[in-house]
Amino acid sequence: MKHYSSAIIGHITLDANTDHLGNTAHIVGGAVVYSSASAHALGHRVAAVTKVAKEDESRLAQFVIPEEDIYCTFSKKSTTMANKYFTPDKEKRDCRAESVGDPFTLDDIPDLDAEIYHLAGLIYGDFNGEMIKALSKKAPLAVDVQALLRHAAPDGSMFFEDWSEKKELLPYISYLKTDAAEAEILTGSSDRFEAAKMLYGWGAKEICITHNTEVLAYDGKDFYTCPIRARNLSGRTGRGDTTFAAYINERLNKSIKESLLIATATVSLKMETPGPLRCERKDIEAYIDEFYADVK
Repeated sequence: MKHYSSAIIGHITLDANTDHLGNTAHIVGGAVVYSSASAHALGHRVAAVTKVAKEDESRLAQFVIPEEDIYCTFSKKSTTMANKYFTPDKEKRDCRAESVGDPFTLDDIPDLDAEIYHLAGLIYGDFNGEMIKALSKKAPLAVDVQALLRHAAPDGSMFFEDWSEKKELLPYISYLKTDAAEAEILTGSSDRFEAAKMLYGWGAKEICITHNTEVLAYDGKDFYTCPIRARNLSGRTGRGDTTFAAYINERLNKSIKESLLIATATVSLKMETPGPLRCERKDIEAYIDEFYADVK
C-alpha cells in the first residue's frame, strides 16, 4: 500500500478567468491541482484523487505531481468554471459553473495510506456528511469549506449560503480552511479572530483563515498570523488552496508558527505566477530568507 503525507480529493476544472480589464485566460485548475502542487513543491508525497469526463482526460496532464500518484475515476461531466474579476486585487469576482462533475463517494477513494485526508472541493454536493465522518476515522481530516458553502444554480450562477450541517460535522474536522468572506458566512462575524473562535467552539480543532493581507491560524489557545508579501497578483487564482495544502502538510512535523510561515511564503511566491506552483523547497526557503527575515 502506498504511503502519502496527504490524499487530496477534488475535481479538476477548466477555468476561464477574465480580469478587470476584460482579458480572458483558460487555465486547467481546481483546488486539487493547486493543493497537490503546493505540497509537492515542499517535498511532500501526496495523492490526488479526482474525477473528470472521459473526453477531458487530457486535463490530468496539468498536475505537477507524478502520474503514479494521480487517481482518477470518470464522471459523466467535468467541472468547468468561469471567473470574472472586477478589481485589480482580484478580491471581488463573479463565478459561474458551466458544468458540474459527479459527487465523490467513498467508493472513489483508493486503497492507500494517508496521514491526512484533504477534501478540496469546489461546489456544494462534491462531498456529503457520510464521507466527512468516514474519512475522519481513517486519519485527521482537512476540509476547505468552499465546497460546503458555494452552490451552483441550474442556470450556472453561483451563490453562497451557510452550511446547515456545520455544528454536526465540524467536530470531525481536524483542519478547517476558510477565507475571510466564507468565515463571515459561517459565523456572521466580519472579525476573523472572532470567527476563528466560533468555529473552534463548534468543534473544528485548528482553523486557517486566508485574507489578501495575511493568513491566520488558531488552535483554541493562541492566534498566529503571517503577512502575504507577493510582489504581484498575476497568480492569484489558487491562493487558498496553495496556502492550506502547504500548511497542513508542514503541520505533520512542525509547529503552527513554523508551518504558517512556510505556507504564507509558499503562497506569496505562487501568486507571482499563474497556474499551479512549480518550484522546489529550496526556492521557498530562499524566498523566506529574502522576504521574511523579520518573521522567522
